[in-house]
Amino acid sequence: MNEKNGINSGSIVAGIDVGGTFTDLILIDTPADPDMGARVRVAKTPTTIENQAFGVVEAIRSTGVPASAIGLIVHGTTTTTNAVLERQLARTGMITTAGFRDIIELGRRTRPQAYGMTGTFAPVIPRDLRLEVAERMDAAGNVLTPLDEDGVRAAVRTLLDAGCVSLVIHFLHAYANPAHEKRAAEIAAEVWPNEYITAGHALLSEAREFERGVTAAVNASVQPILERYVARLSNELKGLGYARDFLVMNGNGGMISAAHVAREAAKTVMSGPASGVMAAAYTGRSAGIDNLITYDMGGTSTDVALVRGARPAVSNEIEVEYAMPIHVPMVDVHTVGAGGGSIARVNDAGLLEVGPQSAGAQPGPICYGRGGTEPTISDANLLLGRLNPRKLLSVDNPVSVADVEAVFSEMLGNPLRLSGVEAAGAVLRIANIKMAGAIRMVSLGKGHDPRDFALFAFGGAGPLHAAALARELGIPRVMVPARPGITNALGCVVADLRHDFVRTVNRPVASLDTALVRDVLDAQRAEGEALIAKETVRPERIECMHSADMQFVGQTHLINVPLPGPEIDRDTMQRLFEEAYFARFKVRLPEIRASLVNLNTSVIGARAGIDLASLIDPAGRVATLGGALSETRRVWFAGAWHDTPVYTREKLPLDAAIEGPAILEQLDTTTVIEPGDRAVSDADGNIVISVGV
Repeated sequence: MNEKNGINSGSIVAGIDVGGTFTDLILIDTPADPDMGARVRVAKTPTTIENQAFGVVEAIRSTGVPASAIGLIVHGTTTTTNAVLERQLARTGMITTAGFRDIIELGRRTRPQAYGMTGTFAPVIPRDLRLEVAERMDAAGNVLTPLDEDGVRAAVRTLLDAGCVSLVIHFLHAYANPAHEKRAAEIAAEVWPNEYITAGHALLSEAREFERGVTAAVNASVQPILERYVARLSNELKGLGYARDFLVMNGNGGMISAAHVAREAAKTVMSGPASGVMAAAYTGRSAGIDNLITYDMGGTSTDVALVRGARPAVSNEIEVEYAMPIHVPMVDVHTVGAGGGSIARVNDAGLLEVGPQSAGAQPGPICYGRGGTEPTISDANLLLGRLNPRKLLSVDNPVSVADVEAVFSEMLGNPLRLSGVEAAGAVLRIANIKMAGAIRMVSLGKGHDPRDFALFAFGGAGPLHAAALARELGIPRVMVPARPGITNALGCVVADLRHDFVRTVNRPVASLDTALVRDVLDAQRAEGEALIAKETVRPERIECMHSADMQFVGQTHLINVPLPGPEIDRDTMQRLFEEAYFARFKVRLPEIRASLVNLNTSVIGARAGIDLASLIDPAGRVATLGGALSETRRVWFAGAWHDTPVYTREKLPLDAAIEGPAILEQLDTTTVIEPGDRAVSDADGNIVISVGV
């Protein structure tokens, strides 16, 4: 680390997030002398679909900082998420209890299409690779049928002969007594040629055989894929001069060493979206805004989540797609297929549709000049004056606004009897309605009034649409962070180490052994602290959160109830559940007793914070708002053109107050302030928009 390269002597941390369109990097160089101030560099390079490691390496190169000077790299990846959604999975076999091979295919009493009698579904592991052996535990963990060890050996050989590279061992009621699963794993390990053996109880020690089996199947089928990617990235980084371990984001918003991440690969599903939510919670807490609805609009999709009390909502009941429940704790993110690259079309009924099909990184929207020919949301924003055609990133062959308008007129306007500009306005309206629906899912759908929250807008396209969405939903404030387009990468930098545990108890609260509750929670905490102690990063402090999954006796729906600690009596547990139930459903049922299903513990290794004010270089700010004005151009709002001032975001004074309409441009995104709105800057450089003031 030396001044020749413009690097302060101190600790350099790089956060890298791989998205569907762009790979984002933020590099924070914190000097040993706190008075010097941190130095920040950002990079945004196209995602290399064929090998994501190449895009990561290119992003590091583009900063001009030698990789050997970087002290720590934290990486959010879409490798496992894409593998699951695209079903590009490793060939995996399953050994299960005799008579129960079809559990992961039968699932629950649901249909792929809620309305109608048609639909298709393919289980993670096909039926011919799901083999049965004699063994049986009851729900209390008592052995009913001993394990047929010779049957296990025969099944393992059959699956190897069938070309399986990963193995799942999934026995009935193993959460109550895992002895048979453990022994079967030992037998398999004698001949299995790699370490890709997943015992269901080791990953998820809870009841519900379908969810536990699918989670284990997903884990096993993505293990080889994730390990290959981590190995490729490690080799590429070593070639650059970075020879240290790096960390990988998990879907729960925590991090884990790359050396251990493949062991529980399913936990990295939704890694990228989780990192953005963690950055939002961190930024909101610093600004004194603890209740947020996060809105991350990228090139391919939009992710929304809820943050209450500066803590993201975490759920262990996420269903990535139909019949694909992954029951490990993840940040509760809802995704819709509406991103900057979402394609607009007129369907056979003559109606305008937007998404879920996307132009992706290749060929991308028309305006990127890479061969895209279909109109997208990004093209609509360009045509309506919201995007500056001269400042688009990664444009291969510039396309004129007139050419974009011609495509909108031909493909959308003519069938809808609209002009090209009016068709672009309709595309934005439809996209906003679709994204507003996703926000309602995580707010109103969970019993929360969106008016009690601020909308935290990020991603490359989020700030373009946030003010319009807030007005649609009655949200009073929009918060746009200093670096919206690289917020996911920032989340990698500020995220803590985290390990989550779940244990099924399944007892009525009235007859609950409170000593058992204490012992389980204490054991989970001890295991989490031991795992954090093995990590290469040393946290500043350890935090622990306990909760219980509960239900009324006779119900199936679970409600997560925070617990004050391991020492808790039955009356308190019943009261806490009733309060949580009322908060969710506004109904009190005091005559029905509660049941404790699962005990959960999250052990968090909190890392040192960063100075968010350094994300935009203070030296680049000007004294007056007029000094930040770059141009005035026509922008389309609500069916009419407005002469709109365009400001350079990085130049805005910290006491800036802007009346809408206005446009704020910066490297990684564009922020739209609509007519009637008012925006101010805070001490950290965030823009806070008051809607309709």
